[in-house]
Amino acid sequence: MADIKVLAPCKLNLFLYITGKRADGYHNLQTLFTLLNYGDDMSFTCRPTTDEITLEGAFDFAPEHNTIIKALKLLQQRAQELGRSTPCGLHIKVVKRTPQGGGLGGGSSDAAAALLCANRLWELNLSIDELAALGLKIGADVPVFVRGSNALAAGIGEELVPVTLPERWYIVAAPENCQVNTARAFADPALKRNSPVRSLEELMALPFGNDFTDSVVKSHPEIGQLLALLLKYAPAHLSGSGACCFAAFADETAARSALQDMTKLHHGPLFLARSLNRSPVHDALLSL
Repeated sequence: MADIKVLAPCKLNLFLYITGKRADGYHNLQTLFTLLNYGDDMSFTCRPTTDEITLEGAFDFAPEHNTIIKALKLLQQRAQELGRSTPCGLHIKVVKRTPQGGGLGGGSSDAAAALLCANRLWELNLSIDELAALGLKIGADVPVFVRGSNALAAGIGEELVPVTLPERWYIVAAPENCQVNTARAFADPALKRNSPVRSLEELMALPFGNDFTDSVVKSHPEIGQLLALLLKYAPAHLSGSGACCFAAFADETAARSALQDMTKLHHGPLFLARSLNRSPVHDALLSL
């Protein structure tokens, strides 16, 4: 096996509630992840004559800070601990589509795809549980992409319960040149941190919300303006702590009509995507 090509899907947080701050400084939360049929195209090519890992893509930071490289180094380290070899180097090509800093999990999804694909190419046969544990060392959102299904997340995001969700169409948009710093968003004194812990049934029966919205809109008024625009078409929310917002549609025709209007009114990142119940990375690996 010399080459694997996958779509690393982005995600939306359909709701996000912060239920308290922990003694270690992290926050407990409850959030509902849904995967989308939109994301970064990635290809993984084995290079048998070297053990070098090379990365090709439009990244504006050093490779050692890239989640893909971090993931592969952790996987190599785990292989060494188990006394297993990695039989080839890898060249990874990434075509970035997921907006960076938008709360859609692009870097986390890329890291998860790297773990899953390299695990196959290197024939390490680590379990999904082992790969998810490695992914958690990179970021709290990585395990949901490793596991590859929609999920209710609790704790700092690592406690995942798979959830099957009805198909929806989402217009996803962000203000032009707008990024929200996650660490600053969590540190904001105005952030709501006392949402009650509720069951999945209770959460699904409520109108969806996001505890970051008020504080993020206060510091980034352009996000508030975007939410107001999206609300003209369908229920709209902030995704995660990032700059991206989304409007949810049960009908594709209505979603495409709204998107056509939005293209005339909005100049930042904008796309239409369908929800998935299974990651296309998992589907691609099953088909090999």
